[in-house]
Amino acid sequence: MKFSINHSGNREEIKQLFTKSFSESEGLSEGLLIGDLTYDLMTMTNPQDYYCFIATEKEQIVGSIFFSRLMFESGVNAFLLGPVAIHPSYQGKGIGQKLINFGLNTIQEDGIELVFTYGDPNFYIKVGFQPISEKLAKAPLKLKYPEGWLAQSLVSDEIKPIAGNSKCVEAIAKPEFW
Repeated sequence: MKFSINHSGNREEIKQLFTKSFSESEGLSEGLLIGDLTYDLMTMTNPQDYYCFIATEKEQIVGSIFFSRLMFESGVNAFLLGPVAIHPSYQGKGIGQKLINFGLNTIQEDGIELVFTYGDPNFYIKVGFQPISEKLAKAPLKLKYPEGWLAQSLVSDEIKPIAGNSKCVEAIAKPEFW
């Protein structure tokens, strides 16, 4: 298994991976929604404002994750992890956790201070995230499941409160993702 930053422009293969993975776990409409989201992240977002990491096996992409810029009024250097997809045939083997850790280490080297995500706490706690409240850091849009708002500091053991509002990149700034 090889982990890397995706620079090769294989947008369609990545979109199909997310569509398949989410369709099998959440239904076709969710699969199409998340597949389109990943395509929009890759085509609408300034390359300086997102990272796409991939896991490959025999030249086939079997996993992918995105980090996109999360802007706070305070100017803290933060990114948002999501979405994350592992091909259904490769799930349950720890690939997602390894890929996330690879991504976190890479963006930490680039000076990113904080990473947020919105998802299943039971999964993301395994890779160092902790549940937070919006009193600590405000999400960019209204959260349907506030217990899924999580964060991780890449520079210290604690996350200090961040004053003011936050804003995510345009591709993910839609209520259906929150």
